[in-house]
Amino acid sequence: MTLLLGLVMVFGLVFGGFILSGGKMDIVLHALPFEGMMIGGAAIGAFVIANSFSVVKSAFGGVLKVMKGSRWKAGDYHDLLNLMFELARIQKQRGIIALDDHIEKPGESEIFKRYPRILKDHFATELITDSFRMLSMQFDDSFQTEEIINRKIKKHHHEALASAHAIQSMADGLPAIGIVAAVLGVIKTMSSIDQPPEVLGGMIGGALVGTFLGVFLAYCMVQPISGRLKQIEDEDAAFYHVIRDIFVAIVAAHPPNICIEIGRGNIPTRMQPDFYKVEAAQRELPAA
Repeated sequence: MTLLLGLVMVFGLVFGGFILSGGKMDIVLHALPFEGMMIGGAAIGAFVIANSFSVVKSAFGGVLKVMKGSRWKAGDYHDLLNLMFELARIQKQRGIIALDDHIEKPGESEIFKRYPRILKDHFATELITDSFRMLSMQFDDSFQTEEIINRKIKKHHHEALASAHAIQSMADGLPAIGIVAAVLGVIKTMSSIDQPPEVLGGMIGGALVGTFLGVFLAYCMVQPISGRLKQIEDEDAAFYHVIRDIFVAIVAAHPPNICIEIGRGNIPTRMQPDFYKVEAAQRELPAA
């Protein structure tokens, strides 16, 4: 939603101001298809050369992600607290062995199936199950556990940011590509030096559209998309940090409700559920 609103503001104010100041759009519109083909083609071609197919594919998906916004909403954090509370309660009351069926086959677990959005996220589910699996193998040092989980989250976050970095690299190159298109326009103009001034003026104006288009695309469209995508990935990573904090508290043998409160305290403020709502939700959960 913010992407569309921003684009409307950018195009409306930039071109609106140009027209109101006496600028003529006919030269811009005449040159735009040709300059756009050169600049857009060169930028996309260079983007494909510089990145693997998986990064190219994820970059296009990243644009859709910018339109949709963050993956995790306030309700998802509430569900995560409930899920982790149920697992922590079983581990505390019946021992880690009682979690075997839930850990080994989360898709068939009645607990996980109550939270389909979390179950659908492969990394979140794997992070939870792998952490409890370590605990079942007597790996119960809270400091080392936190370090291992941090490494997994860091690796996942680094991979998730690959598309944002690739889009940023495209934004960095667009102004120079615009200059390339402008230089070609000047070369074309110089080959028609015998034409009258009004014709040469139109050709030079068309060549400058290339410079304008490269800078405009870089700083008004591509770079903001890259920046917003990085914000979204950082926001989504907070979900996994909450899983880490709760599990480290479980390894430290804190009561389940204390573990959940530790995790709740680290949820981003605008999505943080109220303490009393979390406590009431825990009382409504099925018995362990």
